Amino acid sequence: MNIGADAVAKLLSSIGSVGVPAVGLACVLAVLSACASRQVNPPLARYEHSYGYRIANWPATRGDPEFGLIVTMSGGGTRAAALAYGVLEELRRTPVPGADPGHTLLGEVKVVTGVSGGAFTALSFALYGDALFSDYDKRFLKRDVQGELLARLANPLYWSSLTSPTYSRTEFAADYYDEILFGGATFADLAKRRGNAFASVSATEISSNARLSFNQNTFDILCSDLAGVRLARAAAASSAVPVVFAPLTLDNYAGSCGFNLDEVIDKTLTDVDRTKVRRARMRREELEALADGANHRYLHLVDGGVADNLALRTVIEAVELAVASRSFRAVAGFDRLKRFAVIVVNSHSAPDNDWGMRDSPPGIVGIVVKSATISIDRYSYEQTEILHEYVDRHEATVGASAPAIELFLIDVAFDAIADPAERHYFAALPTTFSLSDEQVDRLREVGGKLLRESGEFNRLLCSLGAPSCSR
Repeated sequence: MNIGADAVAKLLSSIGSVGVPAVGLACVLAVLSACASRQVNPPLARYEHSYGYRIANWPATRGDPEFGLIVTMSGGGTRAAALAYGVLEELRRTPVPGADPGHTLLGEVKVVTGVSGGAFTALSFALYGDALFSDYDKRFLKRDVQGELLARLANPLYWSSLTSPTYSRTEFAADYYDEILFGGATFADLAKRRGNAFASVSATEISSNARLSFNQNTFDILCSDLAGVRLARAAAASSAVPVVFAPLTLDNYAGSCGFNLDEVIDKTLTDVDRTKVRRARMRREELEALADGANHRYLHLVDGGVADNLALRTVIEAVELAVASRSFRAVAGFDRLKRFAVIVVNSHSAPDNDWGMRDSPPGIVGIVVKSATISIDRYSYEQTEILHEYVDRHEATVGASAPAIELFLIDVAFDAIADPAERHYFAALPTTFSLSDEQVDRLREVGGKLLRESGEFNRLLCSLGAPSCSR
């Protein structure tokens, strides 16, 4: 049990009123600290593929079943969350030609993926649906999340819980996210939102370097029931920047529920030339590490951006398998699609530094931070290029080995801003969970603008028959 600050405050007040000595207060705080511990993800009694929050169980009733629309939301703190929110707002303003009055492209979004800052918008959209647009800016985007967390960490009323060896700053942050945004909702609650988009957020398992996605497919490997996991813990894990936040720990019960990873993979890849699915092979190695419950009894999760800062790897792996496997296309629903669009919301930043103007080298902190972001930035660029290559290759082979699906890859990134001063303004915004109201509003506005002005988005509108498209 984690006793809240209000209860602690009342207790301290009563202690002071009756004159309890300092040693008594210390004993009370020790008792309170013993009550605080991390939430344990529940075990899965028995593996059933038809059970749980997974895309295969998600109904194809949202929007046009022949139109697959995915929005991926990158990491980058509030900058990323606000930019992704601006894209959702623009989709909400864009009507679908020929559909019922009031039906917009937002209602066509089937899947949202997110890491770090983008995970908050992805999970909130999946949880609240259209209601998100009533107060998300006030509850999260325009809130000094970082400042409030730091203030609580500096407040002695919260220190008791933080003395517990299993209750880390990340668990502390998860409780705060529940308080301001998620309200204690779990993935069981998401599973009940059958009319909403499916959300896939991920973190990085630091001991194995594996990407861990919060869906039942992955939790089957752990023999854990995702239904009992709070959304706030998923968001906290996905945004747990190494060093700043401690890893969030999950229990791994692999091998206890009758799940066989080899059987599932062999069934999925039954008609695939496995020499041509390199990313699938890499993903298999990651999953095998997670399935090794003996050597990975506990999983320690950090920021999802470490493994996939664009929240795009899941999409790339699915597209690779869809190109290589007829059976996978049928199972994943690609065979019924006429259009498949991916909107990649990339809040990549390039903060200024004056290192090149000084003869003294940068400090150790600056070097560590820059070293970490270089590989992430390069990998993110490669991911978008890989997806573009798939689109080009598909268009060149339609009618031969590839299914006749129109593919659209829509980039929303600051690089597309024409004005150099405006482009610099957004690229220089810090990666933090504390931005001004003006900065948030400008990010929302530019997110919508970049989507509207995208040539690929215009091509999608033309394909849908929108009168506003320019041919």
